[in-house]
Amino acid sequence: MKKPILAFALAASGTLAVTSISAQEQPQIPGTMDVSHVAAGSYALDPAHTLVQWSVSHFGFNDYFGLFGDIEGTMTLDPADIAATQFDITIPITSVAVPSEGLRDHLLRPGEDGAEPDFFGPEPEAARFVSTSVRQTGDATALVTGQLTMNGQTGPVTMLVAFTGAGENPMSDVPTVGFHANAKIDRTQWGIDYAAPMVGSEVTLDISAAFERQ
Repeated sequence: MKKPILAFALAASGTLAVTSISAQEQPQIPGTMDVSHVAAGSYALDPAHTLVQWSVSHFGFNDYFGLFGDIEGTMTLDPADIAATQFDITIPITSVAVPSEGLRDHLLRPGEDGAEPDFFGPEPEAARFVSTSVRQTGDATALVTGQLTMNGQTGPVTMLVAFTGAGENPMSDVPTVGFHANAKIDRTQWGIDYAAPMVGSEVTLDISAAFERQ
């Protein structure tokens, strides 16, 4: 009986040793949900890692999703004075990505016979959001209100913004802050009323943003 017991003890000891070594070798994730890691200053969006997802009802059957990318913008932030935070974000409409090539063509198609396009047209101006107020609602959340200019029209938008992580980006070696945000807009208020309300007027926006300190 001694040999099996000894073998079991050695195996258990070896397993514990490997587990201990593996735990020590695990790299730390750079971003952490700790607001004390947020540095005050001026930030610029990381366009390669910032996305705006939109969804709209498809005839009431299901929701259809798309993305905007290559987003640029700035943020000024002081953790000691959240209300003074400012955002200025530019979203290129031509970056729109959808699985259907036919739909993307329709979104950027010119109007027929000189008429207005159904959606944005082939050379749309970029959409721009400029914040007008920021109100902290929790330890890591805030309501951000601003003006969205899109399709030649401007109107108010309010979004709930949640802090998701801060730290030093190992690829760029600069302090980075991440946020998720969501909002709902009525597209007809920006003159995009094709097929509404069969194709939903309400558009849900889900935003994932990374800002790098300048």
